[in-house]
Amino acid sequence: MVEDSSRLDVRSAALGMDSRWLAAKAAAPGRIDVVDFFAGCGGTSAGFLSVNGISPTYRLALAIDNDADAVDTYKANLSPVAQQRDVFDLSKDLSGTKQLINSCRQSPTAPLVMIGCAPCQGFSSHRNASGNGDLRNSLFVAFARIAAEVQPDVIIAENVPEILTDRYWPLVAEARRLLAKAGYESRIAIHDMAEFGVPQHRFRALLIAMRKPVGMPKGFLARGEYRTVRDAIGRLPAILPGVPAPGDPMHVTAGHRAATVETIRRVPIDGGSRPIDVGPDCLRRAAAKQGRAAYEDVYGRLWWDRPAITMTAYSRNPASGRYVHPEQHRGLSIREAALLQGFPSDYRFEGSFDSRFRQVGNAVPPMFAASLATYVAEALSPDFVVGNERRDIVGPIGPSFSRMIPAIKAGHRSIADAGAAHRSEAA
Repeated sequence: MVEDSSRLDVRSAALGMDSRWLAAKAAAPGRIDVVDFFAGCGGTSAGFLSVNGISPTYRLALAIDNDADAVDTYKANLSPVAQQRDVFDLSKDLSGTKQLINSCRQSPTAPLVMIGCAPCQGFSSHRNASGNGDLRNSLFVAFARIAAEVQPDVIIAENVPEILTDRYWPLVAEARRLLAKAGYESRIAIHDMAEFGVPQHRFRALLIAMRKPVGMPKGFLARGEYRTVRDAIGRLPAILPGVPAPGDPMHVTAGHRAATVETIRRVPIDGGSRPIDVGPDCLRRAAAKQGRAAYEDVYGRLWWDRPAITMTAYSRNPASGRYVHPEQHRGLSIREAALLQGFPSDYRFEGSFDSRFRQVGNAVPPMFAASLATYVAEALSPDFVVGNERRDIVGPIGPSFSRMIPAIKAGHRSIADAGAAHRSEAA
């Protein structure tokens, strides 16, 4: 019975994002302080804050990011507590960083949640040529070092699943070693955000650490129940490329060239792919060389009645993947990408057009963060008992996770398969 009521609360927190968001803006802050490193435009903070629309639970104490536009977006939508700083630099002065965090807390005894969703580009399967030498890769360990010093009640980190592959696992192992030395138990699992109400397939690794046995939140939507592109953006007004919708400057796309629009017109509506003889010459040359269609998702349309593919910083560009509207002859607008990421419908993004898309694509979906926030609030209660959640990943998942994604989407494999061998070894 307790598990059922908890799942109902999680569902309400995620799927009622807009109404919870409006209520949260008028609600008093809660007793749990939140410090958000790599806060970006505030996706995680927005999810945690939205839970206050159910019951005052969280208080945004401090947010850190090194992107000026993202900091401006955070301040415009959430709180003035955002600061433009470099986390790697902060990790070099642990006592000073601890003082900074303590100065922002409502009291030394208030529960503290510390979040660190480091930039994922360094771990992406598309960027792994830079290897462990990429400075961003060390940010995962830098965050763990800060957390071990600050000693919050809950530590949360989110990243792409590639961080758990053979290439990057030593960084994860070092971060977990630092946390264990500081007295924390940590768990890692891979989740598809679609299971938590986000209208896109977005696979992410999640680490949670506490000074007691810790579990993992469970998705509440099964295959066939996932929210779709239509659910997220179907009610938005039609627009032309580069022309903002009246009353919403975020509902605007890139100003496509005539050749781009003509290519899109020839792509079948509702999930259609680019015909092999359509598009730039480079794509036809690639197809001729391979003897089959190349880069099939390029200029592809989203399906109305399926979740979207993963929104990225490049989802502004139809030439970057399946980022074309299901039936209108254009790419996605900022508002559409944000809604597909699970942002509230009135969220405003600051900076240039490209910067706004980058902020959206790099964000943690607020809908997922709301579910996570609900779980964390339960886990902080003294009578919380860890349930039979998905088991921990305790070793590298192999050379690549991205190769598993088509089979997972098709239902032929489970996300839990990723670390199965290492779980059995640990057992």
